[in-house]
Amino acid sequence: MTLDRRRACAVVVALALPGLARAQAAWPRQSIRFVVPFAPGGTSEIVARTVANELTHQLGQTVFVDNKGGGAGIPAMQEVAKALPDGHTIILGHVGTLAVHPVIFPNLPFDVNRDFVPVTLLAKVPNLFVIHPDVPAKDFNEFVAYVKSNPGKLNYGSAGNASAGHLAMEYLKLVTGMFITHIPYRGTGPALTDLLAGRTQAFSAGTPALLPHIRAGRLRAIAMGTARRLPVLPDVPTVAEMGYKDFETSQWYGILAPAGTPRPIIARLNAELVKVMHSPEMKERLAAIGTDPVTTTPEEFAAYIQAEIVKWGDVIRKANLRAD
Repeated sequence: MTLDRRRACAVVVALALPGLARAQAAWPRQSIRFVVPFAPGGTSEIVARTVANELTHQLGQTVFVDNKGGGAGIPAMQEVAKALPDGHTIILGHVGTLAVHPVIFPNLPFDVNRDFVPVTLLAKVPNLFVIHPDVPAKDFNEFVAYVKSNPGKLNYGSAGNASAGHLAMEYLKLVTGMFITHIPYRGTGPALTDLLAGRTQAFSAGTPALLPHIRAGRLRAIAMGTARRLPVLPDVPTVAEMGYKDFETSQWYGILAPAGTPRPIIARLNAELVKVMHSPEMKERLAAIGTDPVTTTPEEFAAYIQAEIVKWGDVIRKANLRAD
């Protein structure tokens, strides 16, 4: 490049910088699309809509949830990866889409590290293990014994291949030696419908989606995947208590933006989300559904994602899981 061309480019950049700075300072200039890569009816939607409502009040612009279910969340992730990086499109990241998919799907059309900018971890949601009341087992140990004496007779549903519920159940099968057939659905909502109807017999999902059905007696909670019992379900033991030391599995959610989103916008969005998640009202609301608010810096969230990829990659390899 000649000296004159370099000077010309420098002038163009200099002229553009004030406009870019004004655009960033004015963010958000319009409504924000908050993509949830799952069908309605699951824990992800409960968390997303609660956050979107609070963020709308703080930012003075509408933050609307756009459910884009199907394809294990891959089409939604791909779509957001290609979105304009101006801070007006964000996506709900999840243990499945961010930590499991890079291991289990060999040809993802997006790269978690290259195509997205982490904003913050949002919340950790304990995984519950539930069964239909028609299953002749009153508790966790009876369920394991029944499945072992009837291998292949029972089915469990999940929100889809490589979903958090799928991994949680496969992890449980791995440590207990049970054999129960996996039936993947297109989201937690459809999977729950068949479970409640008795067409499948077992299920694992985040606490918020299951609590109403447990309290109504339509599902029986037999164990939770956390290290300690939940205050909202004090009589439900942990899997670790049942003799499976160090067993722990939970869902987690965070927010990401397309790569190239300006750093000032990421920093502002992070600050607003931290404020949302740690407000007394939000803490009380999440505690009622057994969910913990957990926020981070963008850098901490990026490191957390990498650690989770290592953890779940080990489970996937040991369970010999494949994407169907």
